Amino acid sequence: MLRFIFGRLAVLIPTFLGVSLIAFSFIRLLPGDPVMLMSGERVMAPERHAELMHQLGLDRPMYVQYFDYLGGLVTGDFGSSIVTKRPVLDDFMNLFPATLELSLCAIIVAVLLGIPAGVIAAVKRGTWLDQSLMGVALVGYSMPIFWWGLLLIIFFSGYLGWTPVSGRISMMYFFPQVTGFMLIDSLISGQAGAFKSAVSYLILPTVVLATIPLAVIARQTRSAMLEVLGEDYVRTARSKGLTPFRVIGVHALRNALIPVITTIGLQVGVLLAGAILTETIFSWPGIGKWMVDSVFKRDYQVVQGGLMLIAAMIMIINLIVDVLYGFINPRIRH
Repeated sequence: MLRFIFGRLAVLIPTFLGVSLIAFSFIRLLPGDPVMLMSGERVMAPERHAELMHQLGLDRPMYVQYFDYLGGLVTGDFGSSIVTKRPVLDDFMNLFPATLELSLCAIIVAVLLGIPAGVIAAVKRGTWLDQSLMGVALVGYSMPIFWWGLLLIIFFSGYLGWTPVSGRISMMYFFPQVTGFMLIDSLISGQAGAFKSAVSYLILPTVVLATIPLAVIARQTRSAMLEVLGEDYVRTARSKGLTPFRVIGVHALRNALIPVITTIGLQVGVLLAGAILTETIFSWPGIGKWMVDSVFKRDYQVVQGGLMLIAAMIMIINLIVDVLYGFINPRIRH
């Protein structure tokens, strides 16, 4: 097992280097001068421009900048924002709870709805119910997040007036951020209506972000269940006179969940990528909106550091999923 784990760890090294190179190159390929954007001036004296470029270290050769950046990553230094001068890691840790709260709610909704939908579709294979559920899942997977989010805002917030448009909680409530998770902080604040307000602001972003993972989990569960339902031990369980609920819920679903668990773990990357669009649409103050704003400002350090931190989390989660899969299915280790 240790050999299996070390083999997975070895794969992370070239992946980390590749992501660092992409993160470093990505922002520099975009048009725009970070010095001009930072200063807010349209015209700047060449001497002043050269001085600021030197202060930011942007006048050095690209390979020198990259190796300095890579050396900082190894030591845990992700640099400081060109605009705010604050450490990138501090800003990331302050904003990450908002993104994590949204992502956790989205994956919970996706799992609670996706697995039952997949099981029902597999059991009712070929019926109108199967085709309807998988058709909805295909539409959900194919639907652009930005279009789906705007559509929900127009209907539920604009037309019906049921949900807020943007933010995390109403401006009527103010309390210290103890955990960074608005649902928890609003609940322990003791202010009447604060928790309800936080939930209302969370509904639409959660639905939008959960759509694609829900569709993937539903289709994967259906596929896994169809394979399991044809196995000999399922037919044996049925021949013993066990109830359909016990045959499907205990014998079939338990074995079908192995690939589904892997799919759920891999959807974390989809959630973090989707959170960038979702947070931008709903003005959700998380790392997604932070990254988009930094791209527009050409804040090199924030974009590089944010991409690396997100990539590191995804790689760690995928490593955990691989290791858990190795425990669940020992054949994977070989």
